[in-house]
Amino acid sequence: MKRLIVMMVLAVAALTAGAQSYKTVNDIPYSQADAYARERCKLDVYYPTDLKECPVVVWFHGGGLTGGNKFIPEELKNSGLVVVAVNYRLMPKATIDACIDDAAAAVAWTFGNIGQYNGSAGKIFVAGHSAGGYLTDMIGLDKHWLAKYGVDADRIAALVPYSGQVITHFALRERRGMQPTQPLVDEYAPLYHIRPDAPPIVIISADREQELYGRYEETAYFWRMLKLVGHKDVTIYELDGYNHGDMAVPAHAILKKNIKRICSSR
Repeated sequence: MKRLIVMMVLAVAALTAGAQSYKTVNDIPYSQADAYARERCKLDVYYPTDLKECPVVVWFHGGGLTGGNKFIPEELKNSGLVVVAVNYRLMPKATIDACIDDAAAAVAWTFGNIGQYNGSAGKIFVAGHSAGGYLTDMIGLDKHWLAKYGVDADRIAALVPYSGQVITHFALRERRGMQPTQPLVDEYAPLYHIRPDAPPIVIISADREQELYGRYEETAYFWRMLKLVGHKDVTIYELDGYNHGDMAVPAHAILKKNIKRICSSR
């Protein structure tokens, strides 16, 4: 009996030692570009209080660049990660340039400040769903957005877009009088900026039969072009049975798997 009690105490102690405590700091301003930025450009940081040099996920919400709000995905909590959830200015009140610039400013803020929250500036992963995936790709591939803030986009550990638009975003095409099914590739398309020396890219799509406007085929072409220009670390996943809206939950497991893979290879 005494031996059993001792073993139980040791087991509880081991679980307690392995437990981690997390804290969230809300509504940290990261841009003062204009009155709307002062209202909208805020981020939340969720971080472990008893770990150091943790991998970081900068998370951009979806909403078609016209809606949505920041949140910490439940599936990324209690995972030894620092999560930075970002609000950015929205169309049509703001321009698409403002949306992308905010994404860059938030990532630059993360590089400059994440050490205060036990994160590693050498392990910053940028991810987002739908419009958030579009912003992820734009700032990671078109280097001028982050260069404005003195950050080399290639410092990003990996880009992980979930169902991200890679042609010119439909919200901008709509403002130009175009239909969602009418494609355009210009400087506002991640596809326009593909390059072999970009950070690792993990592309995640919903089921091709349930995606939005052929998004799987769009991102599959993106993957193929990156391979053809010589990118050395680009992968694509298709989540069978999931649609555009519900694919983010299973996609988080892919993100965490690839964070582990990339961090272990450094």
